[in-house]
Amino acid sequence: MSNAPVRGFQTCEFAGRLAAAQGLMQAQGLAGMLLTTEAELRYFSGFQSLFWQSPARPWFLFLPSQGAPVAVIPEIGAALMRGTWVEDIRTWAAPCPEDEGISLLTDLLAPYAQSGARVGMLKGPETILRMPLGDYERLLAGLPDLEIVDATAIVRQLRMVKSEAEIEKLAHICAIGSRSFAKMPQLVHEGLPLDDLFREFRREALAQGADDVPYLVGGAAQGGYVDVISPPSSRGLQAGDIVMLDTGATWDGYFCDFDRNFAIGRAEDLPRRAYDTLWRATEAGLLAAKPGARCCDVFHAMQSVIVEMDSSGGEVGRLGHGLGMQLTEWPSHAAFDTTEIVENMVLTLEPSLSYGDGRIMVHEENIVIRATGPELLTTRAAPELPVL
Repeated sequence: MSNAPVRGFQTCEFAGRLAAAQGLMQAQGLAGMLLTTEAELRYFSGFQSLFWQSPARPWFLFLPSQGAPVAVIPEIGAALMRGTWVEDIRTWAAPCPEDEGISLLTDLLAPYAQSGARVGMLKGPETILRMPLGDYERLLAGLPDLEIVDATAIVRQLRMVKSEAEIEKLAHICAIGSRSFAKMPQLVHEGLPLDDLFREFRREALAQGADDVPYLVGGAAQGGYVDVISPPSSRGLQAGDIVMLDTGATWDGYFCDFDRNFAIGRAEDLPRRAYDTLWRATEAGLLAAKPGARCCDVFHAMQSVIVEMDSSGGEVGRLGHGLGMQLTEWPSHAAFDTTEIVENMVLTLEPSLSYGDGRIMVHEENIVIRATGPELLTTRAAPELPVL
């Protein structure tokens, strides 16, 4: 759309990310980092492709603590990678199960192994290896003097705080999601199958300018839904249903992640009360989410309102999380997470509660942290449960 931000990033954005990573690596005595997952490769290189959906090929990016990044990738990705700022690109013809880039990686890392260097990889929570475990074991066997250490904290520290260019993309996709939800009165009617509503919403989000809607979940049932991750059924919407859609639409590789609740025809007292409680819990989260606070502080602020209606506090592990190139990122608004909230974090506030006979309700907004406090990226939900 005409008001969309510029796609991609300037080279200086990637150079700044690399320089920040190299400073942290040098401070921790690492000779480099080996990255194997989509978000990390994209963050440091700009390489963006749906080909990650195929499990047949691994992809690697090595960031030395000094010097330029090195991509070790299947040949099919070479042309796309050459369009990024990465110049050192080493490829193999893949799939090649007997050697999926392992010999290339071994050659690259051998000088570091000879000096007994420490190289970081992601080992912590919310990370995956994304290469065959057998290949990883063979790589280490061929580099016996290389020390692999956990570099999760380095990457997490960098990715948690967004640049203004990233925030602009996140604001854009959140606006697209908000405009799509604003069309719900035109999309919903009694008798409409829930799976058709999902299709209609996806079409609307695409029409509003989303690149894709890879995540859309929700539910609909009399008086409230019972889970928030199910695929939609073909059951027709009925008067008295509470409907929730939770969307993760994307634009230029960045996600929005928020939901909206609606009643069909009429709403009973319990779902109205649940909605009001969650709306006020979100207000409490907005007041608490400011620079210097901790994520656990935001969690307790929201939970203190939730327990007015749900004495269990919702029995969930967290009430929101980071947002960016992935639908959910670090940190978590949870009792265990003492991460300090700082300016330019992009976060979700996601209070939830249980009520009635096994019913639940979830509410979610997306925010960016500014020096003066949170700024909504989503259009704030109505203060009372909308009846359509």
